[in-house]
Amino acid sequence: MSDTFDFIVVGGGSAGCAVAGRLSEDPATSVALLEAGGRGDSWLVKTPYALSLMVPSKLNNWHFESVPQRGLNGRISYQPRGKTLGGSSAINAMIYIRGHKWDYDHWASLGNTGWSYADVLPYFKRSENNAVFNGEYHGQSGPLHVSNVSTDNPSHDIYLQAAREAQFRIREDFNGEEQEGLGLYQVTQHNGERWSAARAYIHPVMGKRANLRVETKAITTRILFQGKRAIGVEFRQGDQLRKLFARREVILSAGAFQSPQLLMLSGIGEATMLAAHGLPVLHHLPGVGQNLQDHPDFIFAYQSDKPWFTGFSLPALMRVLLSIGSYRREGRGQLTTNFAECGGFLKTRPDLDIPDIQLHFGTAMVEDHGRKRRLATGFSCHVCLLRPKSRGSVALRSADPTAAPLIDPNLLGEADDLESMVAAFKTTRRLMETPALRALQQKDLFTADVNTDDDIRAILRARVDHVYHPVGTCKMGVNDEMAVVDPKLKVYGINGLRVVDASVMPTLIGGNTNAPAIMIGEKAADMIRNELRMN
Repeated sequence: MSDTFDFIVVGGGSAGCAVAGRLSEDPATSVALLEAGGRGDSWLVKTPYALSLMVPSKLNNWHFESVPQRGLNGRISYQPRGKTLGGSSAINAMIYIRGHKWDYDHWASLGNTGWSYADVLPYFKRSENNAVFNGEYHGQSGPLHVSNVSTDNPSHDIYLQAAREAQFRIREDFNGEEQEGLGLYQVTQHNGERWSAARAYIHPVMGKRANLRVETKAITTRILFQGKRAIGVEFRQGDQLRKLFARREVILSAGAFQSPQLLMLSGIGEATMLAAHGLPVLHHLPGVGQNLQDHPDFIFAYQSDKPWFTGFSLPALMRVLLSIGSYRREGRGQLTTNFAECGGFLKTRPDLDIPDIQLHFGTAMVEDHGRKRRLATGFSCHVCLLRPKSRGSVALRSADPTAAPLIDPNLLGEADDLESMVAAFKTTRRLMETPALRALQQKDLFTADVNTDDDIRAILRARVDHVYHPVGTCKMGVNDEMAVVDPKLKVYGINGLRVVDASVMPTLIGGNTNAPAIMIGEKAADMIRNELRMN
């Protein structure tokens, strides 16, 4: 079996699956895909409800934690990331959101030619197989299935009624011409099952394409170089230390935490920091691991005995068991829940040009990422700030490639973010205090005694965390000393090496980051194929 390929893709997450799947469509191009986790095809991954088992635990999950957060009273932020084929698309809430067109036009305005909304829209459409929407903004022939939620939960209508009572507009499609409004989310599901990036791009062709080799349980330890050209990777699989070689390129798709970690372990990063860990400096690139961004998020939660909500009570658990039949027969019902079935995008001030906050309305009470359980049922509403000013970092804990990186999202590190979250709190509370939603509430778990702005600031410092959207640590840029990759996603100062994942985003997009990560993989594959044709 050959150990040399045209391309080696490190990381089988959302972007990695897309780029590996697309490149291997050409039988003349050989691709190796390395994934640290397993195959990602178990019932845990396929059953949407099972995200409640994976997100809080180490099941298919790297289970990272941050350093203590100054803006959060020194609290440590929990950082779940997918560890299986499909990456975080195998454990996430499956929400299909692209972000606002302004976000991509902003990237282009920073000098990133080819990344405007008009440039990236074709790749969103190419990836998408939407069961409902078509036309100018949607595709219906791509590998990534997108559908409406299929829980048939009566709380949807109550949520929409609350939106009307709060005088927020109703939005049917958050990925169309306009984004502002509240409504029901679409999800990456098909027939009620999770449709991860691996199910879209890799599982259908594993073992069928002779030019695609997929290695699971393979932890990449470093990139191999000849001078300043990437020629392969070293990885550990079980007790074996192995090497694969790349004729053309090594592609890092290990995500916003581990792509910069692997660059640093391989001698690419800020020289002083690398030397402090005893690592030889191949190339001084100070932006590696900098510019970390994530959406700061606050959760309202309420106890409710309505049978539409889930939780840890005997009646709720009985409802889950009773729903197994309809799930197997029809792909509908409670087991298809993504726990964040409704939501939307709002402006905290009418003078804003675009929405600055996002809501996720959940069918369960959520506390500490689901790691704290209450013997009751209820519902939640997340509110996150879409474009925070705070910037964090990812650094090495040690030169040991198996050690988790030092993650510092710097949540609420900028005073403006705290004040923007105060406005976000007030805007969301307006929705939660409508007659429609008040009628469901038996007990306000966190905010009953929060009245003044100082009360709000205190509860935010005490309870804000992130909402699983880390980006930016290998930022794309031009004429920017902190840029790590150029608009072709090639690492500056190095040949034969690209980064293809959410770490290349120069700024955080206004929405969930899974669909954009897949888009990045699609676009990267296209750029690479075009270069191959030219050569």
